[in-house]
Formats: sequence, C-alpha cells, structure tokens
Amino acid sequence: MATGKAIDQLTEVEAQAELETLSAVLSQANKAYHTKDAPEMSDADYDALKLRNAAIEARFPHLKRADSPSEQVGAMPSEGFGKITHAVRMLSLGNAFADEDVAEFDESVRKFLGLPEGSVAYTAEPKIDGLSLSLRYETGQLIQAATRGDGETGENVTENARTIADIPTRLSGAPDLLEVRGEVYMSHADFAALNVRQVEAGAKPFANPRNAAAGSLRQLDAEITRARPLKFFAYGWGALSAPLSDTQMGAIRCLAALGFSTNPLTQLCTGTDAMLTQYRRIEAQRATLGYDIDGVVYKVDDLSLQARLGFRSTTPRWAIAHKFPAELAWTRLEAIDIQVGRTGALSPVARLTPVTVGGVVVSNATLHNEDYIAGRDAKGGLIRGGKDIREGDWVQVYRAGDVIPKVADVDLSKRPEGAQPYRFPDHCPDCGSEAVREDGDAARRCTGGIICPAQAVEKLKHFVSRAAFDIEGLGAKQVEQFYKDGWIAEPADIFTLQDRFSTGLQQLKNREGWGEKSASNLFQAIDEKRKISFARLLFALGIRHVGEAASNLIAMHYGTWDAFEAAMRRAADPESADWAELLAIDGVGEVMARSLVTALAQDSERAGIDRLVEQLEVQETRRASTEGSPVAGKTVVFTGTLEKMTRAEAKARAEALGAKVAGSVSAKTDLLVAGPGAGSKAKKAAELGIETLDEDGWLQLISGL
Repeated sequence: MATGKAIDQLTEVEAQAELETLSAVLSQANKAYHTKDAPEMSDADYDALKLRNAAIEARFPHLKRADSPSEQVGAMPSEGFGKITHAVRMLSLGNAFADEDVAEFDESVRKFLGLPEGSVAYTAEPKIDGLSLSLRYETGQLIQAATRGDGETGENVTENARTIADIPTRLSGAPDLLEVRGEVYMSHADFAALNVRQVEAGAKPFANPRNAAAGSLRQLDAEITRARPLKFFAYGWGALSAPLSDTQMGAIRCLAALGFSTNPLTQLCTGTDAMLTQYRRIEAQRATLGYDIDGVVYKVDDLSLQARLGFRSTTPRWAIAHKFPAELAWTRLEAIDIQVGRTGALSPVARLTPVTVGGVVVSNATLHNEDYIAGRDAKGGLIRGGKDIREGDWVQVYRAGDVIPKVADVDLSKRPEGAQPYRFPDHCPDCGSEAVREDGDAARRCTGGIICPAQAVEKLKHFVSRAAFDIEGLGAKQVEQFYKDGWIAEPADIFTLQDRFSTGLQQLKNREGWGEKSASNLFQAIDEKRKISFARLLFALGIRHVGEAASNLIAMHYGTWDAFEAAMRRAADPESADWAELLAIDGVGEVMARSLVTALAQDSERAGIDRLVEQLEVQETRRASTEGSPVAGKTVVFTGTLEKMTRAEAKARAEALGAKVAGSVSAKTDLLVAGPGAGSKAKKAAELGIETLDEDGWLQLISGL
C-alpha cells in the first residue's frame, strides 16, 4: 500500500497523505484481526506498514496523528454488545507506589475510624493483570455478565462468560441475589499455546496475555471466546440479598465454597509491616506464578469497618493497589513538541525513538512543564541533579502502572555535541497569542481563549471523553476532523449537527471511513446522550479546577442544574449568601469557587453553556434513599472535638443520610453539631438562632438509621 518512495525524499504534504492512508489501512487490519478473528494481511506486510508509519512519524513528528497506529494495541469490539447498568458501581482503586504510600493508607484508614496503630487487619492479594468482570446470579442462576465499562455501565458479555470453565452457571447455597466480581485472565502457558496456534494458522500472535484475554472475552461470536483458554479469579462482590460473611477473608472463602476460583496467595495482615512483607513475598513469586500480576491489593478485612469508611467519588477508602516498581528503558529524545490543552496550558511532549517499556511500545512521554525540562521543581529545587533535557538526548523512560510514560533521567555522556538548552515558547504555537505564567502556576498558558483553535479542539475532546459525554463513535479523531471541516465549534453543535444539515446523513455517509450505518449510528449515539447526569455535564464543560470528584460533590450539593445555575448567578456577588454557601461546601476552596462563578458569569462562555443545555435533559442528581432520615436535605456543620467518631466519619455518615455538610456556619445552616472546644462557629450559630446539638444529641438523632 505504501508509496514506495524513500522516506527521506517525501515532502510534508506527501507524508501527511501517506500517514492518513496508513492509519486507515492498519486500523482496518486491526479490526479484521482482533474483532473478526480473520486477518486480511500477512504478518510481514502488517509489520512493514507499521514500521514505515513509525519511520515517517520520526521524520515528521509534528504530523503524528491522534489515531496513529503506533499508539494502538489491537482494536476491541464494542458495536453489537448491549449495555448493562451496574446495580453497584464498579469503582477503580487508588494506587500506592512506595512503602510510604502504604503506611499513609493505613494511617488514613485509622485516622478516619479513630483507631490506634496496629489495630486494623487487611487482606493482601495479587492484583491480576486482566479484564474486570461482574457476574449476576439470581436464585443460583447466572443471569448476566458485564465488563467494567465506565464503572456505571458495562458491555453485556453474558454468552461469552458462560463459555469460561472457571465461571459456574449455577450455584448451590448462594443468596437469592449475588453479584460476583473478579478478573478474567489467561495463563502464560495457555497464552503461549494460543500464539502457537495463531502462527500455525497464519495469524498474527497476540502481544501479551492481557490483550489476548480482553480481546477474547469481547468477541461478538461466543464460539471464538469458547476456543480461547480464559480463566477467572473471584475477588469481590456487588449487589447482595444477604451478606456472605462479616469479613473480607470470610467472604472470599464463601465464594470459594460456592465453586469460584479465588487466589491462594490472599493472606490476612495486621499493620503496615505485615502488609509489606506479604507484598514482597508475592513480588518474589511474580515470575513463577504462571499468570501476570502488576501489584498487590490491600482491603480492610472487617466489613463493618468497610461500611463505615465508605467511598470517595471514584475510589473506596478501604482499599488500595500497591503497584510493582515502574518499568524502565532508555531511548533517544527526537524532539520536544508543545501541545495546548483545553485550559490553555502549554504541555511539552517528548517524541521518542520507539522503545518497549513493560511490554508496551512507547513513542511519546510527558515532560510536565518548563521547570521539569530545566531540571528543577516548582520551588526552584534541583531534580535529576539539575540536569536539563535537550532534543537529541539519551533519556530514561518509565511507566508506573497505567500512567502516561514519563522521562526520568538523562545520560549526559551521550548528549550530542552542540545540543542547545530547550527554549520554552512564550507564545501559543497554535494561535500566536502570548503565553503567560501566573504566580504559583506550574504551567504557561495561552491567553487566546476562544480564538485559540487548539483550546477549542481540546475542550471538545474533553467533552466527549469517557468520564464526560462518552458518545460512541465520536472520539478525538472525529472531533478534530469535524472541527477542521467547520461542522462543530462548540459542544452544542454536536447536538444540532444533524438538524443543521438537512442532508446530514447523506453528507456524513459519503465521507471516507463512513457509511450509512456508521453515520446513522453516530446520530443515534448523540441522541442517546441528550439525557445526561448533572455531574457528567459539569465535568464535561472542562471548567478549570473542576475535576470529576468536584463535579460529583457539587452536583450532590445542589441537586439540579437549574438550582446550581441560579446559585452561581447570585454567587457572582462576593457578599451574597450564595457565595458563602459555595465556599462552605466541604471540599470546595476559593480557587475552585471563583473558577465556577467566572465560567457562568462570562457572557461568551455562559451563552455557549446555555446553547448546550437547551439541547439536553439534565437529570437530577440521584441520592441514596434517605427515607425517614431526620437530616435529609439539611445543611449540617461539625465543630469542636468529636469523641465517639472522627470528623471524617461523622461527615460521611451525615452525607449518607442525605445531609449537606458545610465547613462554615451561614444563614442556610440547619444544624450545628458542636463538640468540646467549639468556638466561633458555635457563637455564630447562636447569633443566627441555628439549632445546636452536642455529639450525644447528634448520635441520638440519627440512631437506628
């Protein structure tokens, strides 16, 4: 397919055109292989095209596409799978990378619960490098199986799961409702045998066991899954009609008794030293286990303590994943490119000679900011011994867990003669506007705002990202193309796309890479996202300082978009009660509050948000049932020293009962809970006539709930 022209003789226009063609051809080859299990080209041809693609990118790094084949590992099927909403969200885990992180985790658990050192027991189990799966059983029958998806909604892979020998289709002695969670994986021996069969059949071998397991489980044809040697370890549960045990370890033993495979290396540990000892014991066996693991997961053993600890917006407080050390490799830094983000931040990216790091081919790595390149931290202290990073340097690259690759070190002995210190741009490379760095900000930012095309595109990419609107068929590549063609300039344009073109389907289906079915599917996917949760909408707007956790927090406080919007209008007055209420939300600081108010006060940004909301049905934030709760909907403030529970636990308990917990007293406060040492907050509550209870009164109020 390649032009055959020597790469060093390609013009920039020719290179761009060939990269576009290579991307389409290799993407199709990936889909044929991974989705249909029916390769359309030989390994030699595939590898030759991929090498040519990488060589062109090396010569023209600024032409590298967002959908570059060098960044893709297979192609997972999704079209054709139904969606399943998880009854209990499948959350991810926080990560620990050092012994100190584990000690901090144990301390945070004990601090939340108010318990002394060495008093909390944890289970420690290998973290399987596979694909998360949830299995729902009703009256002992396997009813459905779903992948994690975005944590709220996963893909229905029930028929595929039924083909896995480790997954029972019937249970005896189980609760009427039991949702078992675990990891689908492939052993090293089975992976090797599968690849032998692949090669014998003239097919491309899989890159690693995890990719093989994930691709096999998500096949549209369950018979393909049946032919693949998949295994399953159970490690947890979701919805239950009756408890399995009163401890994590007891529940795992119960799952084993029901017929599930559980990991034999799971062990009970009390205190940080015991946890780290088990971590090193598992790490030492890593190479001989016969399957891939990437760390150790610690979970509080006592399930009543788990319940008290509860959850943050995206992770449980009672568990953490202790990852194994980062994978390292050395390679050449070919160039430093600047990418402009949705908030205008200029982010330096290292373009690398491709290198394999931990089984993944890496050709890009983050360089953080201009200080990091210069060899210093945000406070001016030296990092890497003060060694700066220059184009042409021989650099050490690492990947810790699933994070973006980073540049860790520089080998000065291999620095090319004449290599010059990197000069960070003071103007936006996309729109030419001045790029300034404010006091206390690590990033230099483009001041172009809405006139900067890079910011507009990145905001649109963020808008359709997985944690935001997650519109199937509308990813980064499509956003870039539609923006370039003038089809979309702001989020609202996505939802008026079909109406604005009376022949929208006709126009889209005739474009390269589109057909009538894919075009129709896109418009249908857009319509499906017109109904969106308040929290997702807020996060999707990409307001600076307002991340996913903060969006959930704010949505929970205000309940509806209309209430939030009206409050932000009034909060523009810094003397207003609404500004005080916003600041009083536990977890919202002044910087975030100003960012929110500013976003909804600026005429141009506000008009764009209004145009978007007109196209949507924004759902009220769903709260847990608080029927009969005496504090549901009330604003509660805690002050002074609580003696029977920690402040953190009291806050979590109040929120679980439907209360809003604020950090300061205002006219909107309904109840003050004051322990010994209460000061100005108690005085202000008395002045405002706010009901005040001591800790015993609070516990009596919520007793039995």
